[in-house]
Amino acid sequence: MKQAIGIFDSGVGGLTVFKAIRQAFPYQDLIYFGDTARVPYGPKSPNTIIEYSVQNARFLLQQGIKTLIVACNTSSSVAIPHLKKLSNIPIIGVIDPGSEIAVSYSKNKRIGVIGTEGTIRSKAYSTAIQRLEPNAKVFSLACPLFVPIVEEGWQDHPIALRIVQEYLKPMKDNDIDTLVLGCTHYPLLSHVIQKYLGEKVKLVDSADAIGEHLQELLSVEQDGQPGKDSFFVSDNEDKFASIASRILGTELNALKRVQLFESWFVD
Repeated sequence: MKQAIGIFDSGVGGLTVFKAIRQAFPYQDLIYFGDTARVPYGPKSPNTIIEYSVQNARFLLQQGIKTLIVACNTSSSVAIPHLKKLSNIPIIGVIDPGSEIAVSYSKNKRIGVIGTEGTIRSKAYSTAIQRLEPNAKVFSLACPLFVPIVEEGWQDHPIALRIVQEYLKPMKDNDIDTLVLGCTHYPLLSHVIQKYLGEKVKLVDSADAIGEHLQELLSVEQDGQPGKDSFFVSDNEDKFASIASRILGTELNALKRVQLFESWFVD
């Protein structure tokens, strides 16, 4: 029996990571959990984010996964050390892979990072980028309205461009040449962001970063059996399925709602 790759996110945004992994590993089984009952994570305190992340990870570990992908940037920024205490399997966040790609892309060493309040508050990206390139100038900005826009499926609504313009004017003024989309929801707004910033600014998608990172870590299984997809959410199955079908380009056949009752105290 195959052991699956487990992926969790606060909502639908992590499906961009799921899609990248599925394309890279067509024979791997994948299990996705979206914590749609408690999205967004960004405004919440670090302790709450850690508690939610531990619950999500424990659920996926109970499914017998062999690797855990923390697709949520907010969770990746504060919870990874706590999650690594739960299991000896590889546990991979999005911060380091995304930072490595950003440094490789940037020519003028002026790198923008956008994310949730929690991710930006943690300074995880700026720390990782400057560890890789000490001379980099990092401009960080929280964009809290981006997540609800995506969760509502409004990424093509005129309001999306208006909000992008309001948030990202400082990035344009700071002459960045690379922008890290530091939340898995944000790549779903990449067409709007690129339109505003212009083609000279390279966008770093954490989904692509994770896909490349996993190819270095995992062997490509080719047993002739296509990988199975399983999806779990904590609320709003119909809404999740509707948005997911647009992101993935296919209908979801295996979607279940689960309730995470346990409260875990993390020191």
